[in-house]
Order: sequence, then structure tokens, then C-alpha cells
Amino acid sequence: MTIDLLESGLKPAVAPALLKSEFDRANQDVFGRIGNLETRLARTSAEVEAALALRYKVFVEEMKAEVSAECHRRRKETDAFDAICDHLLVIDNAIDGDLEDRVVGTYRLLRQDVAAARGGFYSKSEFEVDGLIARHPDKRFMELGRSCVLPAYRTRRTVELLWQGNWAYALRHGVDAMFGCGSFPGIVPEEHALALSFLHHNALVQPDWYVKARPELYRIMDLMPAEAINQRKALAALPPLIKGYLRLGAMIGDGGVIDAAFNTTDVLVVLPITNIAGRYLNYYGADAGRFA
Repeated sequence: MTIDLLESGLKPAVAPALLKSEFDRANQDVFGRIGNLETRLARTSAEVEAALALRYKVFVEEMKAEVSAECHRRRKETDAFDAICDHLLVIDNAIDGDLEDRVVGTYRLLRQDVAAARGGFYSKSEFEVDGLIARHPDKRFMELGRSCVLPAYRTRRTVELLWQGNWAYALRHGVDAMFGCGSFPGIVPEEHALALSFLHHNALVQPDWYVKARPELYRIMDLMPAEAINQRKALAALPPLIKGYLRLGAMIGDGGVIDAAFNTTDVLVVLPITNIAGRYLNYYGADAGRFA
């Protein structure tokens, strides 16, 4: 940008002011920093491509998801929703090299107004989210999806930055409720009987937020009686992302869904903003200023 300004013939007295303006605009989407890590929205198509490359590493190479030949050719995990979503990144600024090497975590964010104009949310392919949204015409929803982090960065501070970014983004856009799929590894729900039953008996969505898996995909979560559940062992068996959602105050939809392509068993996580535990609001800040 400096070269462009100088080559344009602008006087030196004007250029610094414009540079500051560009810098301020570029940093409006930086939601937080911890040490060398930074969370912000992808600003360019190249940065979105870096997020898709990270997803390929995690979902395809690590988790063995089935993707198209084109995804394999490009080494990017992508679908039609990526073009309409915002992409939250965690970037390690201490790494030298291309941006693709510095993106270590990502989340895909889709607001209700955008989804409504482009055919709906991704999650409706598995869960009856349209009914949930219709029952809350005064609320603004946001879908969280495609969360992944490189193995070496699956630490508390990376997760904190991702939540910092989600929270700041939700505040910026006046979001009232978030939802998205949470996944268990594998396509045999019975292998997760303890954790799924715990969710069914202890975290099922309240009546006014009720949502369930699509009938043709519905898999029962109530695989064990409540009295047979060891809560400590059940919590230990939960995937970290779902456990984190529960700590924030999230609820779980009725029924699971097998996603054969991604080799997962999915549940729907629903988090009204009013449910977020006070200790987390205090920690991240009501204005999302904790790590800003």
C-alpha cells in the first residue's frame, strides 16, 4: 500500500493520514491477540483459501473425510457455503512464510440474513433448524461451522481466541443465538452411548428452543438410563468442543445424525446469548474486550 500511495504522486503530508486510515480499517476485524496468536476475519480470497487448506489438513488428511476429486486436486476442503460465509482465523504471527503456513485455526460464520438470501443454513441438511428459527421471529441467529485447529495448537489460548472472535462477531452483528453441529468421531452412535445419553438427559434443548434431527436421519441419543450414567466419565468422554459449548451454557438438540462423508456422528448445539454463563461474559467482557 505504501508503494501505491507514493507512486500515485500524493504529497508526503497526505500519504501518512491515508496509511493510518487503511491501517485502522484493516484492524477493525482483529478481534483479539494472545502473545503471537491473533484472531480476525479473513480479508481476502487468499486468506479464505488458507482456511480451506487448513480444513483439508484436519478433516481430510487427519479425520479421513470423503471429499470430491476437485477438493483433493486443490487440497482444499470446501463447499458451496464458503462463498457466502465469513471465515474466522487464528494466525500465528511468529511463523515466517506464506499466510497458509500461519493460519492455525478457523471457524466458518453464517448470519441469518445472509443465509435467508442464499437458500438457508448448512445445518438444515441434518436438523430441522428452519422450524426453530420460525418460532423466534424476533431473534437473529448465527451458524458456527467447520471449526478446526492444527494439532499443535489445540491449547486453551487458541480455543479462547476462537471464542473471543465468535463473541466479538456476534456482538458486532446483534446476534441473539448461535447454533451449529458438534461432532463425535465415527459413524456408530452406540460407541458414544455414555456421552450421548448424558447429553440427552442433562443438556436437551428447552421447549422454547426445541429442535430435532430430520426424521429420515434421526438417531436416538437416549442409549442408557439416566441412573446408569457416571457424570464424571461422561464429561471426560465428550469431545472438547462440545464440552466447551456446554460450559458456556449451550443446549443439545434432540437426536443425532450420521455424517458418513465426514466419518462423524453429529449433534446440534444451540446457544442463546442469554444462556451464556455470567462467568464467561465477565471473562471475555460484555464488549468482547478481554483480548482486544
